[in-house]
Amino acid sequence: MSRLAVVFGGSRGIGRAVSQLLAQRGHRIVLLSRNKEGAQATAQSLPGENHLGLSCDVSKEEEVQKAFETINKTCGTVAFLVNAAGINRDALLLRSKSEDMLSVLHTNLLGSMLTCKAAVRNMLSHGGAVVNIGSVVGVKGNAGQCVYSASKAGLEGFTRSLAKEVASRNIRVNLVAPGLEEAAAVRTIPLGRFGEPAEVAQAVLFLLESPYITGQILLVDGGLQLLM
Repeated sequence: MSRLAVVFGGSRGIGRAVSQLLAQRGHRIVLLSRNKEGAQATAQSLPGENHLGLSCDVSKEEEVQKAFETINKTCGTVAFLVNAAGINRDALLLRSKSEDMLSVLHTNLLGSMLTCKAAVRNMLSHGGAVVNIGSVVGVKGNAGQCVYSASKAGLEGFTRSLAKEVASRNIRVNLVAPGLEEAAAVRTIPLGRFGEPAEVAQAVLFLLESPYITGQILLVDGGLQLLM
């Protein structure tokens, strides 16, 4: 059964891999990125038809609202939401600029809150599923990533709380936490290599399609959390 999937941060990395996998499963994709050309190009490259690429800065509520108005008018009701938009501004806390801290929190945490608020309103009558993209750093912490870690840890608490709020409306909310991408970290990963975006996308698809899982944090990190 084809469903409408909305993927924020869908033009690159994990978001692009999720869009590709969902399209292969026969779903219609609306992918959003701050780069409209990149979003449109990725949408055109997906298998299947009628995919849509839109521009949206998730840190700005008016842009999120406008995006969902367009989606509602042109595509119909949303079944799946994936929040893969995110930024890094890594630095020790004492060297972190206030404007960088706000940018990370607004994009990684507030942005997902805003998209979830809009998508859940769309899903109330028919149910749906949300997967947020966190990080092993949000679970375990990491020196030099205080602000990024806080944004991703906040996303975990948000995911669990929203799952409780909307479960009665048959809306499920989960989070996938990928591992680190630092070159120095590969030596400490038990599986001995970095994960691929497509491997994270498989976990996202599993949670989107699993009808009896909600409020869960799934680490996809090659076992890295075992050693952090």
